[in-house]
Amino acid sequence: RSVNQLSQYIACGLDPQKNIMFIQSHVPQHAELGWILGCYTQFGELSRMTQFKAKSAQHADNITAGLFTYPVLMAADILLYQADLVPVGEDQRQHVELTRDIAQRFNSVDSDTFVLTQAVIRKGGARLKSLPDGCVNLMDAPEVIMKNFKRAVTDCETAVKYDKENKAGISNLLTIYCAATGKTLQEAEAEFEGQGYGVFKPAVGEAVVELLRPIREESQRIMDDKAYLESVYQDGAERARRLALKTLSKVQRKVGFVAAK
Repeated sequence: RSVNQLSQYIACGLDPQKNIMFIQSHVPQHAELGWILGCYTQFGELSRMTQFKAKSAQHADNITAGLFTYPVLMAADILLYQADLVPVGEDQRQHVELTRDIAQRFNSVDSDTFVLTQAVIRKGGARLKSLPDGCVNLMDAPEVIMKNFKRAVTDCETAVKYDKENKAGISNLLTIYCAATGKTLQEAEAEFEGQGYGVFKPAVGEAVVELLRPIREESQRIMDDKAYLESVYQDGAERARRLALKTLSKVQRKVGFVAAK
């Protein structure tokens, strides 16, 4: 699954020569820093995380410590590389804010060590609601994507207008359409004025199909070259370990760990 995801990142346009791409478990410094940062994180902070509260409510009989402390590991993922900016969806804003809080707390105790990261959230499409079959995957076949959009929940009206309060389903589809085509909400509304949902919903599906088609085809091509993918994640892990170890060593020294010989 991780290798599949790697092929999709490359297919989306990330150049392994310009971006360090690796599998997290190949860089043990993530887990090491995560444990240290857990000592600078309050129980109350983690218990207030929206995603933890939502997922623990959905799976009340399977609330693990890993789910509870996941935001600390995410903080380690970011702070290891002294990231200035982190592109995330709106649902991850809270986790980045916690990362800043942890970094500030560490810096206040052990002098400036971490960069205070800022979340970068796009203005349009930062938060999308689920479709009938959940999410649309990058590798979904066109017919699967079209079926998902044709079944999307709308309302009893016919006007294609953005109204998040009264037309949540249509507003969600408009947001997706604009993200897929680059059009503004005003342009999209004008395009479908007087046409109704029977025309609009398939058009959204087709826009997403065409957006994802080159990604899916390129990812499938890359997946066939196992040697190339292995070279990417092995080289990426080596480059990432060098950066991560630099930060981790500084942290360990400041908290008083005895250096291994």
